[in-house]
Amino acid sequence: MINSQADPKSIQENPASHKMTLEEFLENDLEGYEYVKGELVPMPPPSMEHGEISVNIIHCLYKYVRDNQLGRLYTAETTFQLGDRLVKPDVAFVSTERLPENRRKGSPIPPDLAIEIVSPTDKQYDVTEKAFAYLKAGTRLVWVVEPVAKTVMVYRSETDFTLLRCEDTLTGEEVIKGFACPVAQLFE
Repeated sequence: MINSQADPKSIQENPASHKMTLEEFLENDLEGYEYVKGELVPMPPPSMEHGEISVNIIHCLYKYVRDNQLGRLYTAETTFQLGDRLVKPDVAFVSTERLPENRRKGSPIPPDLAIEIVSPTDKQYDVTEKAFAYLKAGTRLVWVVEPVAKTVMVYRSETDFTLLRCEDTLTGEEVIKGFACPVAQLFE
């Protein structure tokens, strides 16, 4: 129970009004929030464009990952732990060799690949800070997909990143070896 006297129903109705620990957040599985440095951060509902891009990304990756038995893809409903943060990337990949045995809960490990799609309400600072948080936690590759400019920023580290445009090809590099698709395909 949160703060030992908090009512679970009131937590579900107004989660932002309650202080909670990482463990309490995990126990309550609050939809629509991420847990960042002791605070609940509301996640606005995704737009139709956001959903379309998510589906395009999953469509591009799924068959390749599945056919080559490389691991699993996860959608935005799946929670991943990044140190003192719990986040829900728009799409994530975890390699077969890193899959936790117990997958009935959120992931206690960061994904190998995290994909974030920029929303109209996102601030550039927050998006970059989140990409760096993934990398610091051990995520090997982060794709930040920007729908307005139709670009993908590929982060390998805080100092190694590349901006890809529609005419470029997005690859899985060392994380999803052999995967490639045109950037333009994500925005169709």
